[in-house]
Amino acid sequence: MAPTRSTGSLLDKAGHGVKFLGGSILAGVLVAGMALPAVGAFGLTAKDTAESFDNIPDDFKQPPLSQVSMIYDAKGGLIAKVYDRDRTILTAEQMAPVMRQAQVDIEDARFYEHGAIDLKGVLRAVTKNAESGTTAQGASTLTQQYVKNVFVEQAGDDQAAFLEATKKSLGRKIQELKYAIKLEEDLSKDQILTNYLNITFYGHQAYGVEAAANRYFSKSAKDLTVPEAAMLAGLVQNPTAYDPIAHPQAAQTRRNTVINKLLEYKHITPEQAKDALAAPLGIKYSEPQNGCITADKGMGFFCDYVRHVIKQDPAFGATAADRQKLWSQGGLKINTTIDPDKQSAMYNAVTKKVYVTDPVSAAGTMVEPGTGKILAMAQTRPYGLDTSKNQTVLNLNVGASMGGGNGFSPGSTFKPIVAAAALESGIPITQEYPSPYSMEYPKMTTCDGTTHDPQTLTNEAAGEQGPYSLQVAMQKSVNTYFIQLEQQVGLCPVKQMTDKLGLGTLANGTKIQQVASMTLGTQEVSPLQMATAYAAFAARGLYCSPIAINSVTGGDGKEIHVPGANCNQAMSQTTADGINTLLLGVTEKGTASALGLDDGRQIAGKTGTTDNRYAAWFTGYTPNLATSVWLGGVGGNVSMRKVRIGGHYFDAVYGSDGPGPIWQKAMNDALDGSPATGFQKVDIPQPTQPPATPNPGDSPSTPSGDNAQGGGNGWPTGGGNGGAVNGGFTLPPNVIGGNTGKPGRH
Repeated sequence: MAPTRSTGSLLDKAGHGVKFLGGSILAGVLVAGMALPAVGAFGLTAKDTAESFDNIPDDFKQPPLSQVSMIYDAKGGLIAKVYDRDRTILTAEQMAPVMRQAQVDIEDARFYEHGAIDLKGVLRAVTKNAESGTTAQGASTLTQQYVKNVFVEQAGDDQAAFLEATKKSLGRKIQELKYAIKLEEDLSKDQILTNYLNITFYGHQAYGVEAAANRYFSKSAKDLTVPEAAMLAGLVQNPTAYDPIAHPQAAQTRRNTVINKLLEYKHITPEQAKDALAAPLGIKYSEPQNGCITADKGMGFFCDYVRHVIKQDPAFGATAADRQKLWSQGGLKINTTIDPDKQSAMYNAVTKKVYVTDPVSAAGTMVEPGTGKILAMAQTRPYGLDTSKNQTVLNLNVGASMGGGNGFSPGSTFKPIVAAAALESGIPITQEYPSPYSMEYPKMTTCDGTTHDPQTLTNEAAGEQGPYSLQVAMQKSVNTYFIQLEQQVGLCPVKQMTDKLGLGTLANGTKIQQVASMTLGTQEVSPLQMATAYAAFAARGLYCSPIAINSVTGGDGKEIHVPGANCNQAMSQTTADGINTLLLGVTEKGTASALGLDDGRQIAGKTGTTDNRYAAWFTGYTPNLATSVWLGGVGGNVSMRKVRIGGHYFDAVYGSDGPGPIWQKAMNDALDGSPATGFQKVDIPQPTQPPATPNPGDSPSTPSGDNAQGGGNGWPTGGGNGGAVNGGFTLPPNVIGGNTGKPGRH
């Protein structure tokens, strides 16, 4: 319905025409009207208020309103709404006409007739206040109320600024008056009303009429009925006193007052008024849904990862303050890389194979080779703050800087990295070494010289003695073979390969150390890092840094540049083909031979187990999907011996029988129905020794047998930031149970 307008009286026209001519005199009158008898008490005169009025700057800045950001999956499904303030900005056409009229009729019925200042209202207020000796009667126009709301919006969560914006002072009132005059010069009445309906607070965390309609009636503002619009319009005066949830009778009484105003000003018919007054409140309340905690299918952790990306990547602002402002301002439409089907597959696997009440947890990440897109990210423990329900906000799939911890020792899943450095440096894929059961670390060459750690290491079983070729050593995961291979290639090329594959910086943010135990995976990384590194093998050597966001649209509707995957050829295709061939051998004849997929497609991968079974891994892939799964104690101090996990008892957990079946279930579901593709393989002459027979698992990275404490006797680790607990997961600083910044031992 169109708003009723009038040509107005002389007083009305004066209100329209007033600017600074006569503004000082008017200011004095208005102050008197708003605050009688306070003017006399403060000793203020019209001259005082005129000077204050004239000294106020003319530039009234209307800030962009904080509103809801929406995070979507790769298929357009909503993952979560996040906001500092629950608000969705609408145009006038997106609001029900009766909602607009109801707000005017109850708050400023002459809004379309007067200017920025309602002189009739002022004189009425002066008379009423003089008669009562109080300041009970005000005369603020809707435009003035909008100005006040702008100041409140600018204050945000700053309590001092909020109190300043809402205090009842003569200076504040004069400032609001001048800015109201300026607004009425710059904007139409309809636009001022639209802005007001978008900015004002309706209670229950609902800012603006769209959020209010959704909160109380579970519908859009464009679909509001007469009684619904009347209830919302009546809320604005006092959202607490007229709260329909806490005080339904007061809310209904106030609603009926608004309905009668609509009838009085002939904006609804008597029949409409009768029906509206007879209608129940009809509340269909929707709880505020804010933040990653509302995401389902375990997507809360990925949602939180997206938040960290936006707050940290320079693509979203040159400074941390700029990026925080972008996030807090909201209005973003964030389209992510997460595939809802693969996410479901990963989430189901980690939650059904490992129970939330088990002493250990599992985490898994899926990455698309050749693009770096994160397709799934899930873990056993749910996202949240209620520890009694085993909830956590610590993302076990990522490093400390992105909302995770300080990582996990990857064990033997690191051996293919050393093999890639060796093949890339020219060592043949048929290379053999004596590979005794036990040996001391040999002297190693680093980028800066040499190093020697006189520690002894062993293979998993006493009968595991060479000579072995690279192919069989990979299948059996022979520790002493890879120490000899690492010695020949040198620690510097291995370190350079870790840099190329995103492993040069550990999960705790420190640089990887050039130590002999590198090949045994003693330094702590995240499942996301391992999945991304193995994705490079699948993509024939093309490494792409992980990305979580496909596109972002700002609150102004403009596209925001998002960070790319920065793909680079980390190794030759021949080297990658060689690694793929070796890791195919692991799944066909080696430690992962029991992990084949239901459709029989080719898979490649590597198992890994750390000291004392504190962590176990399987990282495997097809040409189009790489997945890394970790299993262990969240604090890193649970030895997975004689333990029950997911209802099954384990004498000792290996990479093949702990995380391996989780990987297998996730991949079976994720790849179901998709076309199978094979790897480019290289020809490897048969070794001189007998073919490998599968082990139950991997060779833990122990310096002197499987029962040795991880990192004991000065065992070098990546825990330079401290807080490591027995060779497993470590918590970042400033997190309950996190490290203290002091060096720790595994």
